Amino acid sequence: MGNKKNIIKKPGVKTLSIHHGETFSEETGCVMPPIFSTSTFKHGNKGNFDYTRSGNPNFKILENILKSIEESKYCTIFGSGISAVTAITSSLKSGDKILCESNLYGCTVRMFDKIFKKFGIEVLYTDFTNKENFKEIKDFQPTLIWLESPTNPLLKVLDIKLICNEANKYKIPVVLDNTFSTALIQKPLELGATLSLISTTKFINGHSDALGGAVLTNNEEWNNKMLFSQKALGLQPSPFDTWLITRGVKTLPLRIEQQSKSAEIISKEIENHRIISKVFYPFNQKHPQFNLAKSQMKSGGSMITLKLNLNKSDTFKVCKSLRYFSLAESLGGVESLICHPATMTHASVDDKTKNLLGINDSLIRLSIGCEDTNDLISDILFALNKF
Repeated sequence: MGNKKNIIKKPGVKTLSIHHGETFSEETGCVMPPIFSTSTFKHGNKGNFDYTRSGNPNFKILENILKSIEESKYCTIFGSGISAVTAITSSLKSGDKILCESNLYGCTVRMFDKIFKKFGIEVLYTDFTNKENFKEIKDFQPTLIWLESPTNPLLKVLDIKLICNEANKYKIPVVLDNTFSTALIQKPLELGATLSLISTTKFINGHSDALGGAVLTNNEEWNNKMLFSQKALGLQPSPFDTWLITRGVKTLPLRIEQQSKSAEIISKEIENHRIISKVFYPFNQKHPQFNLAKSQMKSGGSMITLKLNLNKSDTFKVCKSLRYFSLAESLGGVESLICHPATMTHASVDDKTKNLLGINDSLIRLSIGCEDTNDLISDILFALNKF
């Protein structure tokens, strides 16, 4: 038999998450990069760094990992998810328009309506699960389209590719907030989005101990805009937080696998409980976009939203009766969390809008952690069975 050429296969996502490449400290042989806790750099250094507000070795390391996972050309990291939102939105000018999915993260809505509206940016919200509303892309002629899928907290699943195809007809860039999924579940850029936005505070870090955000793109012009925003607006993260997130991302594939598997099981185990009127989970067969989710996502993720047959007071009693779910903001950590969106993540959204969306006092959102699945099921049932 003839000699076969060695074929170098593309590394898998678990490998890419762990092997970050350059540490910027090769002479020490360190396996884990150090924290480059410096505000400034000596002129003429090999890495071409000058001032941490405009770049730091810890930033480059994390950006390279995220680019590898997302399979994107460019990545810029920021001090938080909302800093990443600020970076994108600040690139617009007075008179520009944003067409948004009607159900967005509450702090994004607050940013648009309370901050950028004052600077002459017009925002329109529409339900993108209804294809009839795609006509808004042509009629409204937005400068930017802003999506989440699955959405926060109702877990609506949007047909990203179809929306992007429509937007591309008019050369309108699309932003997809991919925080709930990460690139391990779906890749916005592959589906046609111009920008993939993620709060690295959540699943990417996975340990609830650092804030961060990132914007990924294949578009050089948008990348330049993100770098400018990072530097000019002071939206950079700290080297320490970036180091923590770099540590956290190494276990991302393992965590996502466990959390998603548990969430799918839990959604089925509790869906028929008498206290629950509705379960929202993308890979639950009762989800209105179940088939779309199965075709677009590798798993259903680890977020579950429940609508309870309880008033506000009793809903909070459920939240506080849980042993393994802390009542807290955020999501995506190794520990399970429960949230009351109407008074927490979406507290800044006006009551009329929340009622129209269905974010009421009986709605709770679960972030499934890495605990034993059966323990989490028992914990939820124990809290629900009190009523």
